[in-house]
Amino acid sequence: MELILWRHAEAEDGMPDSVRELTGKGLKQAQAMAEWLKPRLPENTRILVSPTRRTQQTARALGNDFETVKEIGTGASAKTILAAAGWPAAKGAVVVVGHQPTLGEVAALLLSGELAGWNIKKGAVWWFSRKDKGGGEETLLRVVISPDML
Repeated sequence: MELILWRHAEAEDGMPDSVRELTGKGLKQAQAMAEWLKPRLPENTRILVSPTRRTQQTARALGNDFETVKEIGTGASAKTILAAAGWPAAKGAVVVVGHQPTLGEVAALLLSGELAGWNIKKGAVWWFSRKDKGGGEETLLRVVISPDML
């Protein structure tokens, strides 16, 4: 299985939180990351997106169909994100477009086995693979890339 965590790009401040939109810089970040991601995504990749406006705008930059999943919205837990993605048993690839601090907690859990407050930069992607290795399973961190690196 491939699990791609994509934090929404830079958003405006304000309330209510659910309707905050991407800034001009955020729109550019989302587009740059989408251009990098699109040719690398496996065929039939599922894309799960938080219902907030900023995550929806980030995901739309890919130009692919996606599912809005309220359970992965703001305040979600790392375990809820992993369950929604079907980690580690799902076939194929899943992109989760979501929020901090939850995505950082997912990354920490996958790599260290413990919940921790790891930071994923705005607009960045962390790409994980789950592979069989010598009778056991192994989680690999394939890519960490932020929009300013593109």
